[in-house]
Amino acid sequence: MIAAEQDAVAHIELREVSKHFGRVRALEGVSLTVRRGSIHALIGENGAGKSTLGKIIAGAYQPDGGGLLLDGAPVLFHSPREALERGIATIAQEPSIVPRLSVAENVLLGTEPSAAGVIRRRTLNDDYERVVTAAGFDLPGELPAGQLRVAEQQQVEILRALSRDAQVIVMDEPSAALNGPESAKLHRVIRSLAAAGKTILLISHFLREVLELADRITVLRDGRIVANTDASGATEQTLVEAMLGRPLTAAFPPKHLPDPDAPVLLAVKHLHAPGVIDASLEVRAGEIVGLAGLVGAGRSELARAIFGATRSRSGEVTIADLRIARSPQHSLSAGVAMIPESRQDDGLVLTRSVLENVSLPRLSRLCSFGVVRRGLERRVTDEVLVRCDVRGAGSGAPVRDLSGGNQQKVLFARTVLCSPTVVIADEPTRGVDIGAKRAIYDLLVSLAADGLGILLISSELEEIIGLAHRALVMRRGEIVRELVGEALTERAILTAAFAEPSRPQEAA
Repeated sequence: MIAAEQDAVAHIELREVSKHFGRVRALEGVSLTVRRGSIHALIGENGAGKSTLGKIIAGAYQPDGGGLLLDGAPVLFHSPREALERGIATIAQEPSIVPRLSVAENVLLGTEPSAAGVIRRRTLNDDYERVVTAAGFDLPGELPAGQLRVAEQQQVEILRALSRDAQVIVMDEPSAALNGPESAKLHRVIRSLAAAGKTILLISHFLREVLELADRITVLRDGRIVANTDASGATEQTLVEAMLGRPLTAAFPPKHLPDPDAPVLLAVKHLHAPGVIDASLEVRAGEIVGLAGLVGAGRSELARAIFGATRSRSGEVTIADLRIARSPQHSLSAGVAMIPESRQDDGLVLTRSVLENVSLPRLSRLCSFGVVRRGLERRVTDEVLVRCDVRGAGSGAPVRDLSGGNQQKVLFARTVLCSPTVVIADEPTRGVDIGAKRAIYDLLVSLAADGLGILLISSELEEIIGLAHRALVMRRGEIVRELVGEALTERAILTAAFAEPSRPQEAA
């Protein structure tokens, strides 16, 4: 908890701050006080303005109006480096690493110990060990950062901020890519930082996390503050209603069981690939099959091998009884679409428009004599954008201008436009707020209702249980258990995920 003498000390203060991107209003007249040594959470739907507010504090954006005070003195940061020099560090939602450098070099990037322009390796390694030991992470410093998974890259971001001994740390979805044990470690680090007098600005879509960690919670909607309350007086229900401006009656849409005699759309037999050992599975028409397990269990590796993004060593994949030569191009042609784990690295062309990102895989069908029919492209694109509830900037705007939730919906719009038979969705709601999550859940269920087969990968057990008709649990590259019906519980998934690997067991 915050020491009593710190309660009245404003570490950060915003006064009537506004920020616009063209015609889009990101923030309008926001005034906010963040106490020193507190954990202050910002929540809201994607596009509500919380990340924009965090970036203004961290120097990535400059406000159009209003001002920022640090320790009572007005400041205007023109870059994150200027903010860092004043003790403000950022942990971004999307990890930013230098792939060819080691983990230790990434963590200490820009502050490497050197003599005569040469990095002092022993000192660098010693400095890294102190930081990683204090954080409680298990991440070898000598590993090339380019080999890390998304969750491990996020740990590098956290360690980088800790290494700067920042007094204010802006954390934008820091646990979005972490599993349960890793999130618990992060929570311990956050609490210890606050106990040491550091100020944490926590931007998160996980309401349980917010209620567990935060001292105070600010809710934004449409660029304005709509609630500002002590966490002790808040509940998930009150926060959801403040975020959405209405009650959310249910987290997940109703389940509709597929026809037990429905045809098998996706069949995987004895697939061996990097990170995958002898995987076999089936997905029927109208069925949502969940793929559960810890981060690193091989779920994403299996998805990429099925789609052909990585080369498999043996085994076969068939789509509607047609064996396919595994490559992304062949998979798309056969009716398989994939929503990748990282929308920014593997999914979107951020500098191109929303329209171009959606139509990209189907340009050949939108051309006449090699020339894109722009009117047709816009009509079909607008239709799927409406179906997928993409909001914010128009279809001609760069996709990077959209919020994370709307960027994810753009990937779904592209998928719908491809008219697939099977959809592989890898962490489809990572970094997405509760309102956008429900829209994505509805879309997944509607696709299954249309007769598609869905392979859903999620680190959120509630999503697997709430959406999937069956769940396959992976551990160390193997599918170790199948769970159906009443056997599909959080306890059963965790038991299988942590147990020693074995051959798939029959559902209880």
